[in-house]
Amino acid sequence: MRIAIPDDYPRAFAGLRCAAKLHGHALDIFHDAPRAAEELVARLSGAEAVLLTQQRTALPRAILERLPALRLISQTGRNVDHIDVAACRALGITVCAGGGGGVEATAELTWALILAALRHIPEEVQRLRSGQWQGSLGTGLSGRVLGLYGLGRIGGRVAQVGEAFGMRILCWGREGTRERARAAGYAVADSREAFFADSDVLSLHIRLTPETRGAVTVADLARMKPGALLVNTSRAQIIEADALETALRQGRPGRAAVDVYEEEPVLGGRHPLLALPNALCTPHLGYVEEATYETLYDTAVEQILAFAAGRPVNLLEPAPG
Repeated sequence: MRIAIPDDYPRAFAGLRCAAKLHGHALDIFHDAPRAAEELVARLSGAEAVLLTQQRTALPRAILERLPALRLISQTGRNVDHIDVAACRALGITVCAGGGGGVEATAELTWALILAALRHIPEEVQRLRSGQWQGSLGTGLSGRVLGLYGLGRIGGRVAQVGEAFGMRILCWGREGTRERARAAGYAVADSREAFFADSDVLSLHIRLTPETRGAVTVADLARMKPGALLVNTSRAQIIEADALETALRQGRPGRAAVDVYEEEPVLGGRHPLLALPNALCTPHLGYVEEATYETLYDTAVEQILAFAAGRPVNLLEPAPG
């Protein structure tokens, strides 16, 4: 089969152990994002299978209809919101999506961002490189309030580390989150307003759905302390459009650390948060870690091999009705 692998930004796939399983198949690996739909079509043209890395490449009907050779989309992870699944069914394109990973990796990055932001590590590294010695006073964690908006698998891991640092855990979210928090012995905020006002570090760990899009508002952020830190390793769209930039300019919260953006990849430094000195920004590194990549890609590779053998696995459920 001819297999296209788009958006391999860190040039990682060829070095993974699972890549050897595709020996004998023709691979077209691309390391940057196409600038336009025409370029994406040109890259995928002739491919019988496409291996997608998470949600980096959107495949709407307008693209799929121009790929007559395409027979299989093998997705890393189960999220297929970026794929027009109905169009795939109509066009006879099989979609396989299974496995998962990145819980530990994303929780680890969350803590890397918290520590880097509160101890001003990027700034101090740059000062030292430029010949200076100490130029800021960091903020410690012990005794401070770690606010967790959502307490799923990632939020739960983040909470455990916060406890180890001596932080007080404060949770907010839907009733399921509040129930899990109480069962774990964590505090639940008396109200949404109190949650944002009381958190010293507030980390977002909720899934992006139509209901959670824009869930964090300008008014929410305005309640945060001037010395507080907002962390987002989940999805940018959970925060109301432009709300975080506005809040940081107004000084509530005092800092933010983010790994996700409304449109990715962010190229040429063209994002308003990158211009703010109180925003620490990383390029969606949450799951970009060796063990996680091996897990995600191995499942996707096995899906391709199973399809080629006539025994597809991890097929999407048929559309209801």
